[in-house]
Amino acid sequence: MTLPTTDRSGPEARPASAAPARPLRRPAWHPATVAALAPETPNARRLVLDVPTWPGNDPGQHLDLRLTAEDGYQATRSYSIASSGDGTRVTLAVDRVEDGEVSPFLVDAVEVGDALEVHGPLGGWFVWHPYTDTRPVQLIAGGSGIVPLLPMVTAHAEAEDPTPFRLLYAVRTPEDVFFRRELDAALATADRAPFDLEVVHSRRAPEGAATPAGRLTRDRLAAAVLPPEAGARLYVCGSTPFVEQVLRWLGELGHDTTEVRAERFGGA
Repeated sequence: MTLPTTDRSGPEARPASAAPARPLRRPAWHPATVAALAPETPNARRLVLDVPTWPGNDPGQHLDLRLTAEDGYQATRSYSIASSGDGTRVTLAVDRVEDGEVSPFLVDAVEVGDALEVHGPLGGWFVWHPYTDTRPVQLIAGGSGIVPLLPMVTAHAEAEDPTPFRLLYAVRTPEDVFFRRELDAALATADRAPFDLEVVHSRRAPEGAATPAGRLTRDRLAAAVLPPEAGARLYVCGSTPFVEQVLRWLGELGHDTTEVRAERFGGA
């Protein structure tokens, strides 16, 4: 499934050198208010935060979120940001970790109007920007590991960047897919911003699916991702065991894993 080289010529094309300069965004603590809440999956919740002093963030960055109890006790956890750009609305998608200290509160108890604190934006390595690189992009996500990859997909689609984008997304069931609406929107603009999506369901596939449910294997990975000779920029995000297994397989398949940008997450 090698993607052809994209012709960037034409009246609508913008060379990488014409990409606008990105502002310098220094991390700081910011007061935030919960502006909207919505279920994302049966185990996860989408939170939209109003952060008046937020300087904006790049696709793929993260933040620290701090909760303060009435007795003064504080708990801080890092979360990937599901939005990007210069606005002051910040979107998170939090997956409940049953024995976690913060995620159960954010998924089950936090309400619109509640006050939080966020520190960021953080991270400058696990990012991608439109019109800055001609290399194709291969994204690999496990479960909620799609959160920092979604703003890359969205920025790519909104900018109509002709860079080929491909996402391999491993989930347990169809109900566990995050950002279904946003992914469908990216697929709808794939004629202008090339985007290919393959979802691997480990426990239950959608009715009528061409591929039965089954865990991601090295062979399925090899069939779904761009080959080493494509020279793609690879991003991998998911639980630590998922990321470590994917990196091992990528290395066995001939990819230079020192070039892979990977993020891992654990309990929160």
